[in-house]
Amino acid sequence: MNESSFKPAGSGKRRGVDKRARILKAAVKVFAKKGFHETKVAEIARAAGVADGTIYLYFKNKDDLLISVFEENIDQLNQRLRDDLVELPDTSSKIRHIVRSQLGVIRARRDLAEVLSVTLRQSNRFLRQFAAPKFSDYLDIIAEVIEEGQRQGEVRQDVAPRVVARALYGALDGLLLTWALGRSPASRLERAALQVADIIVKGLSPGETS
Repeated sequence: MNESSFKPAGSGKRRGVDKRARILKAAVKVFAKKGFHETKVAEIARAAGVADGTIYLYFKNKDDLLISVFEENIDQLNQRLRDDLVELPDTSSKIRHIVRSQLGVIRARRDLAEVLSVTLRQSNRFLRQFAAPKFSDYLDIIAEVIEEGQRQGEVRQDVAPRVVARALYGALDGLLLTWALGRSPASRLERAALQVADIIVKGLSPGETS
């Protein structure tokens, strides 16, 4: 066998992973610039430096590509939260860490923030599949924090953990939408989000029951 033809095991798979990541990165930039409906797959391929047909080796269609951007980012967030939350001492610190972590995914990238908060809403498939497994996992993580807080007496017993999870996500998503469409600095988004965390923490306190 010619030495130049030798390929290390897994090299093709790594190239495939790198190419997929490049496509996703390019998709964020094009979606943020043009919006979902105006974006053509060929434009994403051109931005990624691949042939049009290469996109379909990794994604079924434009909807699948957009949803993959969301799932890739929320999957990374979920893994980080699973690792970090076990080290924190109480419900309050865990909720604040969830807020900081969610913002950390997009804080330095307004184009990603726009795609995750604005462009996703333009996909009918995403809206139909909003309870997709990776998003459901994210809600489960928050709900587990609330359930643990209830067991420890740190959280009032009359709240449904899943409702709290959706309320927290919805509040942060609303802030992110406003920030993505505006020109305020990331520091203002962070201050507003931490205010949301404070409101949630205070509202969950057993002393706040009516």
